[in-house]
Amino acid sequence: MARGQQQAQLRPAPRPRAAPVRAAPADGIVQAVEVTGNQRIEADTIRSYMLLQPGDGFDPDRLDRSLKSLFATGLFKDVQMRRDGNRVLVQVVENPIVNRVAFEGNRKISDDVLGKEIQMRGRAVFTPQAVQADRARITELYARRGRFAATVEPKIIQLEQNRVDLVYEIQEGEVALVARINFVGNAAYSDSKLKEIVATKEQAWYRILSSSDQFDPERLAFDRELLRRYYLRNGYADVQVTNATAELATDRTGFFVTYAVDEGVRYRVGKVEVVSNLRNLEADSVRRLVDVTEGDWYDGDVVERVAQALQDAANLRGYPFVDVQPRINRNREDRRVDLTFEINEAPRVYVERIDIGGNTRTQDRVIRREFRIAEGDAFNAAQIRRSRQRIRDLGYFSDVQVNSAPGSAPDRAVLNTQVTERATGEVSIGGGYSTDAGLLADVGLRERNLLGTGIDARINGTLAQRRSQVDLSVTDPYFLNRNLAAGIDIFYVQRNLLNIASYREQRQGFTLRMGYAFNDRLRQTWAYTLTQREITDIASTASRFVREQEGSTLLSQIGQTLTYDLRDSVVDPRRGAVVRLGTDFAGLGGDVAYIRGRLDGTYYIPLESVFGDPDYLLSVSGSVGYLETLFGKKDRIIDRFFLGGENLRGFRIAGAGPRDTATSDSLGGRLLWTQTTEMRYPLPLPAELGLVGRAFVDVGSLSQSVKGTGIADDATPRVGAGVGVSWRSPFGLINIDLAQAVVKQRYDETQVFRFGFGTRF
Repeated sequence: MARGQQQAQLRPAPRPRAAPVRAAPADGIVQAVEVTGNQRIEADTIRSYMLLQPGDGFDPDRLDRSLKSLFATGLFKDVQMRRDGNRVLVQVVENPIVNRVAFEGNRKISDDVLGKEIQMRGRAVFTPQAVQADRARITELYARRGRFAATVEPKIIQLEQNRVDLVYEIQEGEVALVARINFVGNAAYSDSKLKEIVATKEQAWYRILSSSDQFDPERLAFDRELLRRYYLRNGYADVQVTNATAELATDRTGFFVTYAVDEGVRYRVGKVEVVSNLRNLEADSVRRLVDVTEGDWYDGDVVERVAQALQDAANLRGYPFVDVQPRINRNREDRRVDLTFEINEAPRVYVERIDIGGNTRTQDRVIRREFRIAEGDAFNAAQIRRSRQRIRDLGYFSDVQVNSAPGSAPDRAVLNTQVTERATGEVSIGGGYSTDAGLLADVGLRERNLLGTGIDARINGTLAQRRSQVDLSVTDPYFLNRNLAAGIDIFYVQRNLLNIASYREQRQGFTLRMGYAFNDRLRQTWAYTLTQREITDIASTASRFVREQEGSTLLSQIGQTLTYDLRDSVVDPRRGAVVRLGTDFAGLGGDVAYIRGRLDGTYYIPLESVFGDPDYLLSVSGSVGYLETLFGKKDRIIDRFFLGGENLRGFRIAGAGPRDTATSDSLGGRLLWTQTTEMRYPLPLPAELGLVGRAFVDVGSLSQSVKGTGIADDATPRVGAGVGVSWRSPFGLINIDLAQAVVKQRYDETQVFRFGFGTRF
């Protein structure tokens, strides 16, 4: 902005006015329309906007309407009309042309974003109405970001040739946070408890990286639903959240939010019945799916879950058109709710079309192949829910909604799928510390949805005190557009095991992978690995059994993994189970020959019904592995199992199991089994901090190592128990465990404290 140029505050345009029409014969004819004052706009163009033209009779009403028509074009700052004999004289003052538009004082919203939202552009005609609309639009943009105190002042700078520079001076103000949350009508639960339920939070210093304490009008409706469902889960079948209001403080920097609740009475479950109106489907055959018992507190979520389970069971038994309606009969005097689940035949509806929207980057076929239902199939709510979950599990979208709409006929339905894409690429530069690897730094580049095709490609390098590696991996989950996942991994790994077994290890090679799904639950993956391994830098004080391992070996191995997955979610499982069976066969060339098998599984048990909080979760997992050499080959320490650390907390990595007592070197073993019981629970801290508590008991045993003098190989189970905290911080996942070795052997090496930290930015 050049100095010396005059800056003027924007003023409203003058009102349209016509000069008094001089007395003339009422039946006069307009002979000419003369235009003056115009610079850029042709006189004929101005005349074309008028309703009164040469040859017309003089009409004061049409003259007035012509004046308004010229003002409505937005081209003129002022217009005057008058009659002079048989002529109409039009004098105009043109609106200036905008030379450029600038913003000053904006730091939270960039010029590019603001420029796309306003009407005024360079070389556009300046109008006060458009500027005022832009002013309101900019204010609205700041209000959406919680800055309700933002002010916008448009200024104009007059230039030569009837041009102006337009400057929006912005004072952004502070974010208007939620200063206080109040509840009215709540008796069963305290304000502090209900504040934990709603998504809106009061401002606090530890929420600097969260937006939950910023006022969002749309979030209030979501909060009302959260409160309603919470009361329904806890027996209040008549609850109503009657209102949610927000009052802005006088200084416009904070909001006071109030929720009005009508709790009603709390009900227990009375009689529970299942009624089937489907031919050949007996109610008793599905009664076991009703996990509601008389005397329990009424739980609206459980009722919905039972209804869905009954519908899914009927679908699987060959009834595609099923509607399960839970009938609720309230007895307010006894505070009992009788439940009747009616299984009825639903109208026959077929999927006419599947529409997908919101995927600006991801290809349609990537989303469509996750659907468990196709166009022309019977409308199946269970398969639609499963499809939605599969799309969410891709990790490409922050939100996935699948809704049905009427089709072209009463027996047709359209599935409208709306997705909200999230960033799937990441460039990571990280650092941290872990008990196993020591200080570490890593650099990585990954794209989980390459060019919108669903291909996962990554390259990553890690440099640590006790482990360094470089990985290159590419995976196509639908190779050749078939039910076939194919990929390749190329790797180089160095490990420092001097403090465990007195040697260093180096591996380099590649793995070819291919997998397929038998159905939604059962999947198998095959892999071929060719690896050059080398054991070097063996300490002079190492066990003789370790010194015998020095040198290079070539591993040529084929393996398979069979997975049966019953979890409700791959990303964040809350219920269900997963079982994996893996087998490896080495001996297709190379220097080693063995067969190795491993079976592991985890069962998730939600404890919400016990504690009233979905964050309580119990997981029970176990594994067993066995290694057997073939063709007279010796087993190598690099191929054996080790116990301790992640799979047995309370013990150092490789701290339990066979050991050379003279040198304290861990030798590994051929038979391994472990079992872990872990309970996750919320900590008495705000949920948005991302802290989760854990209590665990680990049990394990490792045996069948080398034979020789001085080798301790006791298969007695070891036990470790402790507590831990996991924090999904903005800097990465942090795990802290405090564990005690409860049952151990005298030669085992224990570890009380385990810490893992990583960051990406």
